[in-house]
Amino acid sequence: MLVKTFGSAVHGVNATTITVEVNISQGINFFLVGLPDNAVKESHQRIDAALKNNQLKIPGKQITINMAPADIRKEGSAYDLTIAVGILAASEQIKNEDVGNYIIMGELALDGELRPIKGTLPIAIKAKQEGFKGLIIPESNAKEAAVVEGLDVHGVKSIKEVIDFFNGNIALEKTTINIEDEFLTRLEDVEFDFADVKGQENIKRALEIAAAGGHNVILIGPPGAGKTMLSKRMSSILPPLTLDESLETTKIHSVAGKTTKQNGLITKRPFRSPHHTISDVALVGGGMNAQPGEISLAHHGVLFLDELPEFKRTVLEVMRQPLEDRIVTISRARFSVEYPASFMLMASMNPCPCGYYNHPEKDCVCAPGIVQKYLNKISGPLLDRIDLHVEVTPVPFSELSKTQHSETSREIRQRVIKARELQTERYKTADGIYCNAQMRTKDLRTYCHLDEAGNNLLKNAMERLGLSARAYDRILKVARTIADLENSINIQPTHLAEAIQYRSLDREGWAG
Repeated sequence: MLVKTFGSAVHGVNATTITVEVNISQGINFFLVGLPDNAVKESHQRIDAALKNNQLKIPGKQITINMAPADIRKEGSAYDLTIAVGILAASEQIKNEDVGNYIIMGELALDGELRPIKGTLPIAIKAKQEGFKGLIIPESNAKEAAVVEGLDVHGVKSIKEVIDFFNGNIALEKTTINIEDEFLTRLEDVEFDFADVKGQENIKRALEIAAAGGHNVILIGPPGAGKTMLSKRMSSILPPLTLDESLETTKIHSVAGKTTKQNGLITKRPFRSPHHTISDVALVGGGMNAQPGEISLAHHGVLFLDELPEFKRTVLEVMRQPLEDRIVTISRARFSVEYPASFMLMASMNPCPCGYYNHPEKDCVCAPGIVQKYLNKISGPLLDRIDLHVEVTPVPFSELSKTQHSETSREIRQRVIKARELQTERYKTADGIYCNAQMRTKDLRTYCHLDEAGNNLLKNAMERLGLSARAYDRILKVARTIADLENSINIQPTHLAEAIQYRSLDREGWAG
C-alpha cells in the first residue's frame, strides 16, 4: 500500500515541502532513498524502538521510502515522525485519510517522546503558503510556529498522541499566540538601562546619534572606562522591532536552533557579542550544513566586538561585504544560500597594548611606533565602514559619587524613534534605504545640502585636522542624523561641527 506524508526541508531561511512516499509490498527489506544524510538513515532504528515501546511495530515486509524531490539533500533527525506516521498509515496500523493534510515533523526518542527541531517558523510559513490544514510538531516548537496565522498548529509530546489523533481517539489542542500581547508585554522589558551609567554624557550622546541613524560606532578608551557597559545598553535605545522585522529575525534564530519554548517570537533587538577567538565561518555563517553566523543572528540588532584588535585579521575582513550589502551569500559546490545581515556594528578597543595612551592621569609605557602598529591591526577599509569613532575617558570620582539619577533608556529611545520616523518619511521612495547610515554617495547630494558656512567649516576641518577623504561621506551622514534629532530640515554648521569630532581615528598624528 502506498501512502504519502509531508515534511519540510530548510535551506537558508526558507523551507521546501518534502513528500515522503511509503510503499509496503511483499518481501523483507527496508529501503530509504531520496538523498538522505546519515541522520535520516539512522531514523530506522529510532522509529523501530519508538513503535515497539508503544505496542506497535514496523511490519516485516518490504518497505520502500522515497523522499521527494530526490535532488534535495535531506538532513537531520526531524523526519523521524514523518516517516513513522507514513509507515503506520501504509501498514494500516492507523487511519490514513488525514495524514496528507498536515506537515508532520519531529525527532523521536526511543520511548516515543518528541524532541524539538530547528527551523519551525520557516516550515510553518511554507505550510500556510501551500494550503496545508495544519502542522504537527513537538510541543516545545509549537509557540514559535503559532506566530503564523491561519494555520492549525498542534504541539505534541509523543508519537502516541499523534497515533490517537489520526485514529480519532483524541483531539489535539491548537496552539495560539497573541502577537500584540507578545510585543506589548516585552517592549519595556530592558535588562540593561542607561540610567545605571554614571557620567559619560558625551558618550551617551554619541550612542544616541548612532542609534538614531543606524550608524556603526567604535569606542576607544583605557580599561575600566565603561566601554563594554555602555555598549551592552545600546539595544535598549534602538527603536522597537516591527512585526516584519520580528518575523525575519525569528526565522534566522529558528534555523539556528536559538529559539526557546517560552519565546515563540523574538520581540527585542538581538545583541550578539562573540569572543575574539571566533572563526570567520562562525562569524559570517557556513559549515557543512550552512548555518547562519553571528552577523545574521544580529540581524536588525547589534553586533558587539569587544577588544577589536584582538580579533584575527581574516575574521574582521570577511565583514566588509556584509556591512555594505547587508546580506551574506554562502556558496558551496552543491548549493548557495543567502542570510540577511542588516546589523549595527559596535566595537570597542584600547588605544594601545598597555591601554593608557592619551590617558589624562596614567602614562603610556608602549615603545615608539607600537601604538600605530596596534591600530594597524584594523584595516582602513573596515574603519571606512564605521561612522563614529568615540574616545572614552575614565569617569572621575565626583561623577561616580553623585546620587541623582541619569537619563533612562526609555527617554533616550523616544528621541531616537522620532528621528527614525523622519528618516522613514524621507526615504519612503528610495529603494533599500531605511536610515541615514544606508545612504549611498549619490543620495548625499539629494538629502545632505550644506550652506556656504557649512561648506567652509567642513573644508577647514578636512585641511586642519588632516581628515581622510573617506571621512567626508561619514561626516555628512552623521550630521544628517544630528539634524534629525533636533528636527531640523537642513544641516547646520553646529551639526557638522559635532559630527566632525566623531572621527578621531581619521586625524593625522592621532596615534603619534
